[in-house]
Amino acid sequence: MTAPHVSVEDGPVLDLPAPKITERLITGSAGLPMLFGSLLGLAAGAASFITGIVQLSGGSSGPGAALVAVGPVLLITSVVLLCGLTVVSPGQARVVQLLGRYRGTVRAEGLSWMNPFTSRRHISLRIRNHETETTKVNDADGNPIEIAAVVVWQVEDTAMAMFEVDDYTDFVAIQTETAVRHIATSYPYDAHHEGQLSLRDGAEEIARKLSAEIAARVASAGVRVIESRITRLAYAPEVAQVMLQRQQAGAVVAARRLIVEGAVGMVEEALDRLAERDVVDLDEERKAAMVSNLLVVLCGDRGAQPVVNTGSLYQ
Repeated sequence: MTAPHVSVEDGPVLDLPAPKITERLITGSAGLPMLFGSLLGLAAGAASFITGIVQLSGGSSGPGAALVAVGPVLLITSVVLLCGLTVVSPGQARVVQLLGRYRGTVRAEGLSWMNPFTSRRHISLRIRNHETETTKVNDADGNPIEIAAVVVWQVEDTAMAMFEVDDYTDFVAIQTETAVRHIATSYPYDAHHEGQLSLRDGAEEIARKLSAEIAARVASAGVRVIESRITRLAYAPEVAQVMLQRQQAGAVVAARRLIVEGAVGMVEEALDRLAERDVVDLDEERKAAMVSNLLVVLCGDRGAQPVVNTGSLYQ
């Protein structure tokens, strides 16, 4: 069997080893009949042994000796049969091995009976959360940031989870941290031009890419990734103040640009309406003065102080 190649979008191709063992389902025998039969065997064995002892003490050697011999055999057999009883709770499974070989996985809930000489290792099928620690990395622009994420996952293939990796919970934790670091270094914290994907603005797209990369990395452990999200994203403390000032400057520039665009539109509308209604006849010099005054009024941070001209228009 060749090793599969799993491609991560916008990332390298992961050369994962081919799984040697995959899950196969098995079912055991009915558990309740074996339970009652074993209990009856224990009772019969104990009764036989006690009866044989009583008969031997009374001088009857034939039946008593047989009962003393049969009693321990029944007891040992019943105890061995009891060891084969297996309980599977909801959200759990049992991985069955016989003499080191994988025999199958029991997912059926309830009481069942398996070969008592098999080992039945418990594995949880419940949905789990793993939250990474806050990690300091450099984004695509080289700025130090702090990032953390949470991944929701579940064991899908019990055989791969048990036999393909040493510890599947640690494997998921390490691979999740690796994927978070890779995503953080692949994109900038802030977008510098329209249409650029960034960690802060493209939360949904980044979460989708992060889930895809984590899923590719943990596929060899038989784990299914349900969802992943970034839970913390911030500039590192040593550059946070500078980056905050840059963000504030960008916000001020954007606000000023919007104000200027609106003011120019209002000035154009005012000149057009004055000319349309023939309210006053302005030459180019007076139009420029009027435009300058209106822009000062509309774009200023504080209210303008009007100056009343009591003379003519040109004085």
